[in-house]
Amino acid sequence: MTLDFRSWAASALEDLRAKGPLIHHIANLVTLNDSANAVLSLGALPIMAHALEEVPHITKKAGALVLNTGTPTPESFQAMLAAGRCANDLGIPVILDPVGVGSSPLRREGVSSLLENLTLAAIRGNLAEIQFIVQGKGDLAGVEAKGDLDLTGRIALAREGARSLRTVLAITGSWDVVASSKQTFIVQNGHPLLRRVTGTGCMATSVLAAFLALEQGPLPAAAALAFYGLAGERAAQRAKGPGSLKTALFDELYNLAPKDAKECRVERRD
Repeated sequence: MTLDFRSWAASALEDLRAKGPLIHHIANLVTLNDSANAVLSLGALPIMAHALEEVPHITKKAGALVLNTGTPTPESFQAMLAAGRCANDLGIPVILDPVGVGSSPLRREGVSSLLENLTLAAIRGNLAEIQFIVQGKGDLAGVEAKGDLDLTGRIALAREGARSLRTVLAITGSWDVVASSKQTFIVQNGHPLLRRVTGTGCMATSVLAAFLALEQGPLPAAAALAFYGLAGERAAQRAKGPGSLKTALFDELYNLAPKDAKECRVERRD
């Protein structure tokens, strides 16, 4: 990627740290604490509010809203719709993480309702989750993606989904592909050990939301995933395994600096 991107990404990180946007999560109960710590380590502010009675009040104060379907209930989907509609009315970006979509009728129907009723600034998921919401099929084992697509296939899928769903679509995994209807970015930062820790995808979504709270589009989404992947690389260098990786990841998110944008490996594909 050009030095112009790196300069932009450096400024974006500096801006995020200066403004500290509030990120409202209606999120996965398994990873709530991890997502909160990732956002806080990065320099933004997390809040986790799930009750239908309070979500509109919390959402009004937020810079971005994360909807994560990792531990869904009928009540949580009602809260997601209420918060999402409030965010749409106020121009607050809504980011969807369709965890495990396709694994059960509740998840399929709940995510379908979110897609039909809300305007989404971005959707981030693993390969199987994105395949399901774009093409109606996806090979999942629980909430983990099975199977694979080469880079060309991932780019085609991301572009198809971005056009049909009218959003920024991010597929994370062996390659991170971020696409809108007009732009596509390939992010090459990251480390395989991240896949051994539950919640690293959820944390990636939260980091993405923090950047989109300041500016929407595929460029800030790519910058977010590049910085997150870079933190993952650095954490893996000193981790002894998955447990120490998670602790190190929070430290590396905290220690990211604008100058580290020079290590962001991002390629634009038109």
